[in-house]
Amino acid sequence: MAYNFLPCDREQAFLLPPSLADWLPEGHLAWFVLDAVGQLDLSAFREQYRADGTGAAAYEPGMMTALLLYAYCVGERSSRRIERLCETDVAFRVLAANAGPDHATVARFRRRHGAALEGLFVETLRLCAEAGLVQLGVVAIDGTKVQANAALAANKTHTGLEREVRQMLAEAEAQDAEEDRRYGSARGDELPEGLRRREERLRRLRECRERLAREAAARAAEQERKIAERAAQEKEAGGKLRGRKPKPPDPSPEGEAKANVTDPESRVMRTRSGYVQGYNAQAVVTEGQVIVTAEVTQEANDVGQLRPMLEQTAENLAAAGVTAEVRAVVADAGYYSAANVAGGANGPELFVATTKDWKARKAARELPPPRGRIPRALGVRERMERKLLTKRGRALYRKRGRTVEPVFGQVKSARGGDRFLLRGTVGVACEWKLLCGTHNLLKLWRSGRAAWN
Repeated sequence: MAYNFLPCDREQAFLLPPSLADWLPEGHLAWFVLDAVGQLDLSAFREQYRADGTGAAAYEPGMMTALLLYAYCVGERSSRRIERLCETDVAFRVLAANAGPDHATVARFRRRHGAALEGLFVETLRLCAEAGLVQLGVVAIDGTKVQANAALAANKTHTGLEREVRQMLAEAEAQDAEEDRRYGSARGDELPEGLRRREERLRRLRECRERLAREAAARAAEQERKIAERAAQEKEAGGKLRGRKPKPPDPSPEGEAKANVTDPESRVMRTRSGYVQGYNAQAVVTEGQVIVTAEVTQEANDVGQLRPMLEQTAENLAAAGVTAEVRAVVADAGYYSAANVAGGANGPELFVATTKDWKARKAARELPPPRGRIPRALGVRERMERKLLTKRGRALYRKRGRTVEPVFGQVKSARGGDRFLLRGTVGVACEWKLLCGTHNLLKLWRSGRAAWN
């Protein structure tokens, strides 16, 4: 009996040079990313290289940018995994043009061009705007806690930091004395790897200690301001004010104040499932789930982010060539303050919850929409509560749940962006904007409305 199988000969050499264009189907995401990178302004990357033709050759910035963008699109952010995929994955081999950069090259490119990679966020927003995906009738703003590349267990108190710094300095003095006894005035060998790591740890310990000292000094200055303000009020009133008198400022850090020695710039953040060591990642999202602003802050609370995020939104839209303006903004209770709401007369209309979501939903179910004119006696908070209970307010606020929250799910759960790989505010800001920029690229790819199509 003769079987009719297709031939399978792994020893057969190619008769003609293979074409990378035959390796992937025409509509594959890798080709789209390459086309998108061709539309981007990469001058900020090329400015970092010599233009006289001397020195060792570098990988072409467009290729490295396309490789990183595609990797972030498919949830691969580890430089070592990117290196392996450039050998084993067809799409990565196409993007790298079979060059196969190693993990150190990928990591150095990301670190060296951090600012330029951040700028790609506005570039991707421009591409989405050209395709007509940026609709600005209503936008939603929200924040999500993203775990840092550090553990909660790496937090140390100010007392513990002082003790460990003294211990390491004593060990360094003992090491110096031992080397002086052994080598005299000679240079001696290089420090062993373990001691080099210890010196790096000592640097981070000192950085944590200095951060706690700065925060304590800032709190003391704020307390002095409150004392001076109270004294001025008492002088104007001609007598002492009621209430507890502010305590005198203490510029020294509290013994139990904590800082993280792995990533000193990260903070302890509270989430629904407990506490994490991380950052507060912010986003402003359109109804079409296009991210128009992405920022990262060390502040655990969202209340101070509303105005800066709206200002940054206006800047991003102008830089992306969008002439339309945001008409309405919806946000949860984390952004509410009387100052935030009262200061929005000249900007977009604000719909900011004043209570937690479950309470707002309960009020929407049980209370009828208000009728008639707004009573003059209502305060700022009561006016916002009344506006959210109107039919228009209910309809607009409901949009928050299907705009910004699904975006966080897509970025953090679907593409593995629930933990930063880089450290420090500069590194995580670059990484968050890369995640959000590639989110926009995926929206553009799936829409099929790219301008070059």
